[in-house]
Order: sequence, then C-alpha cells, then structure tokens
Amino acid sequence: MGMREECKHFQSRTYKSGEVARFCVLGNAPDQPWSCPENCLTYERRFVDVGWSHGTLVDQPVEPAPSSDVPVEDRREILDSASDIVNAVAAELLEERRQQLEKQAEKDRRKKKRRRR
Repeated sequence: MGMREECKHFQSRTYKSGEVARFCVLGNAPDQPWSCPENCLTYERRFVDVGWSHGTLVDQPVEPAPSSDVPVEDRREILDSASDIVNAVAAELLEERRQQLEKQAEKDRRKKKRRRR
C-alpha cells in the first residue's frame, strides 16, 4: 500500500529545490515516503481542508522503494535507535544555543547602554 494521502496525518511539502517530502506527522510510517502500514491504528480520513493552499493536481512521482530484505520490525528498530540518538543530544544542543543567545543578548544590552552615555 502506498502513502495514504487522504489521512489527516499525511503531509507533503515541496521545497524550492523541487524535492518533495512525504511523511506521516506521527512517524508511524517506517517505509515513508513509499508506504503506510497496512493496518495503521492511527489512520484517520481527512474530511476538511479549510484554509489550505493546494498546488497542482499533478504530484511528482515518488522514486521507487529500495529493494530490501530487511523486515519492517528491524527497520522500525533502526529508526527508533536513530531517534534515540537525536533525542539524546537535542536537549544539550538546545541548552547550548540558549546560552549563546543569552550571551549575545547581554552583549547587545551593554552595547546599547554604552551608546546612551
């Protein structure tokens, strides 16, 4: 089964480069952008597209799915491991960035204070 574009959790974005990202916002499609799980428990049909701007009716073709003998469970495990790695460093990176922004804000305040004198 391909990606269920009528599911309210499906999103598609086209970037300036022409690259198209097709994905499940819940992360429940381990084979995205090629397919959704056969019996996805979170599938909900989208009923309304109020206020959305839609592009052309012709979608870019999705490249063929890579041939793989790796079972879906193993692919999910790999993706979960990758997600764990990202999550492990995310808090540290956010804190580092917050500190950088605080330092920059302090410099800006001092600079502004000096100009007033």
